[in-house]
This record gives sequence, C-alpha cells and structure tokens, in this order.
Amino acid sequence: MTTPIHVHVFHPQGRRGTVLLLHGLGSVGQTWAGQAEVLRALDLRGLAPDQPGFGRTPWPGGPVTLARYAAFARQVLDAYQVDKAHVAGISFGGAVALQLALDFPARVRSLTLVNTFAYLRPRTLRHWLYFAGRSLIARLAGHQRQADIVARRVFPKPEHAAFREMLARSIRKSDPQVYHAIMRALWGLDLRPRLGTIRVPTLVVTGGADTTVPPEVQADLVRGIPTARQVVIPEAGHGVIADSRAAFNRHWHAFLREVLTTTS
Repeated sequence: MTTPIHVHVFHPQGRRGTVLLLHGLGSVGQTWAGQAEVLRALDLRGLAPDQPGFGRTPWPGGPVTLARYAAFARQVLDAYQVDKAHVAGISFGGAVALQLALDFPARVRSLTLVNTFAYLRPRTLRHWLYFAGRSLIARLAGHQRQADIVARRVFPKPEHAAFREMLARSIRKSDPQVYHAIMRALWGLDLRPRLGTIRVPTLVVTGGADTTVPPEVQADLVRGIPTARQVVIPEAGHGVIADSRAAFNRHWHAFLREVLTTTS
C-alpha cells in the first residue's frame, strides 16, 4: 500500500517538464513558493510534497531511513506520471534528492542541491557543540523549544522574523519522533563514495553565511559529482531560498534554462 502524500503544485500547466522540490527538515513543500516565478518563466511544473512526517503528510510507520524518503519521492513522480524530473532539494531535502539520484538514476534529469551534504558529521568543535546541543535540547526541553532554537539559527536576522516564525511553526507541527529519527539517520550518512556515479547536470548552491551546513561540507558535493558546478551566494544563510530569494532564483533560472536548452 502506498503512502498518501500531500503535494503542493506550482504552475500546474507547465509544458517543458516537471521539477520535484524537496523541503528541509521540519519544513513543508510550500517553502518553495518563492521559486514559482522561475517555474512560470521556464514553463515548468513544480511538485513540492510535504514529505512524510511533515505538514499534511503523516508518517506511515516503519523505519525512518533516507532510502525510504527517496522511495517516497519516486512515489510522487509515479503518482503524477513523471518519467524523469529536475530535482531540487534543500538541506535534508537535498540529501533525499541525492539518494533519489543514486537509487533511481533514470528518474532524474538534473539536480539542484541547496545547502546540503553527502556527509554531515561536524568537522569543527563549534559544529560538534551545535549538533550536540540540538540533541540535548530535544531530550531536555522538548520539540517545541527546539523549534524556536533551530528557526533562530536558520533565520537569525531581525528582518527574517516572518521566515523564522513560519519555520518554527512547521517544526512544532511535525512528527517529533520522525524529526529526531531523521537527525539520527543523517548523523550516520556518508554518500561520498557513490557521488561519482551521478552523471546528470548538477548545481550546488551554497549560502556563504550558512552556519548549519558549512560551505566546506558542501564542497564534498562539488569534488565528488563529476558534473557538478557550485554557486556561492555570500550573504545567504541556511534558508537561502527565502532569505536570498532573488539571488537564488537568478542562478537557478540560468541553470535550468541551460539544461532545458541542451537536453531538449
């Protein structure tokens, strides 16, 4: 039995292909609404699922693994009769996009990996302390308090208040057991040995001010994927698709336009 997955559809009449949009941990598909203008400009349809355990899609039960999330993503493509999609993912969603490209390569036309990783283990004391602190807060203060702390880390500036509250609200509404199980699963993730098998056009977008997934972690993707190119947006944080939407959309539009031109 398949899991019913709620999907936000952007520019449903798009005729030049489909983009699968995968949100970050604790977020929802609607996070990608700011990229609808790119889809309209390129005449692409966007499918942005609430991944299981988040938003309007409940967790179906069973083990929480990245491979299952890749299978859920493939299920969305099957439900909308999409043979091959452009796939974009941010943070956790980018890890799911990577897993999808590795497990089901025939279903992926291009990859956009935003502030994401193939291997998440912290490499500095500062990041060890951050992730250890998140785990401790989750145990002692609970899911609600963690939502506030994570949202403030992702959107720290005063002008980010609306984004910050939106993220905190979606984290609070997520399934806490799934949320923390994903954190544990990502802690053991290492897709670096398989990156060389990815052959589709790949754009790695890095927020230069990202304090959650540091730029040096994202550099693994550029070194490992033969077809990857990287764009660094210096002022952008972890929530680059929102806090630096115009810059992100400009680079993403150029990448997708090039892919459409060279593969059509």
